[in-house]
Amino acid sequence: MAKNKIHEVVKYPDPVLAKPGAPVTVFDAKLKTLVDEMFESMYAAQGIGLAAPQISISQRLTVIDCSFKKNPEEKIVLINPEIIDREGKQVEEEGCLSLPDIREKVQRAAWVKVKAQNVDGEWFEVEGEELLARAMQHEIDHLDGILFIDRLSRLKRDLVLRKIKKMQKNGEW
Repeated sequence: MAKNKIHEVVKYPDPVLAKPGAPVTVFDAKLKTLVDEMFESMYAAQGIGLAAPQISISQRLTVIDCSFKKNPEEKIVLINPEIIDREGKQVEEEGCLSLPDIREKVQRAAWVKVKAQNVDGEWFEVEGEELLARAMQHEIDHLDGILFIDRLSRLKRDLVLRKIKKMQKNGEW
């Protein structure tokens, strides 16, 4: 079996990250390969979630594994996902593979129900709370062209953007 390609994760301010992804309409072997490559790329980057726009593919597709390889049943593929219900709130620190070394507290719903398609194009619903709920909301935001820093107060966001500019100037970004 051929080794899957590891995709490079694009960094902010790459324009693909600010653009809503197009719906996935073709459910074929190429899509299944892409999903496998996304899991591999996510693990290689030490993440628990990866959205297609983060690897320069502007499509509504994301993979999540909150167990980070420990539990295969926890691997989730969400294609054309939408949040259909949410409850409660949680405020926890978040990071993002497209914003390395940036971590900030973000308010999210504590529980969400998501409707999405699987790799065969079949619709299903999945519920998540705490970390999984946060991961699903974070990744679906990516598909809408929203980064977690867009959810911060203006003051916090300005501080983060200044930090990024400084890192860019020093060649660390």
